[in-house]
Amino acid sequence: MTLGKRLCCVIGMVTTRLRRMGELFRFGAVGVVGFVVDASVLELGLRLGTGPWLGRVFSYFAAATATFGLNRAWTFRTADRSRPLARDWSVFVLVNLVGFVCNYGTYAALLAGVPLVRELPVLGVAAGSLAGMAGNFVLSRRYVFPSRYEPTAS
Repeated sequence: MTLGKRLCCVIGMVTTRLRRMGELFRFGAVGVVGFVVDASVLELGLRLGTGPWLGRVFSYFAAATATFGLNRAWTFRTADRSRPLARDWSVFVLVNLVGFVCNYGTYAALLAGVPLVRELPVLGVAAGSLAGMAGNFVLSRRYVFPSRYEPTAS
């Protein structure tokens, strides 16, 4: 391989890594917004009498919808837009069930076993959000928001 080809390969790899780091940063920022939505809807549900278990289901879906919209518009802005919005939202919710299991499982374990979390369920929401983030990023990037510039998932 010539020096020019090697240089192009290195530049391509650096560019790809920088783009992914930017996506991960934006995904995390969107996650913060999702956390605020999640915690706010949970708090509203608690005040309306849903209880911490059912209230968390409602708050999770509200946060998932908010983060889907922000990730589509900002985080993965180079993603393929040829599929219908409703299909992408459905796939987003399906692939994020892995993250939901981590998220809700962490929340439930802490709620059941840590007295402080029983008093302040938002602490469980925070821990659950962190637990689900990594899987959600990888699966969302691969199956919901494939880039127009990279091979798509089949």
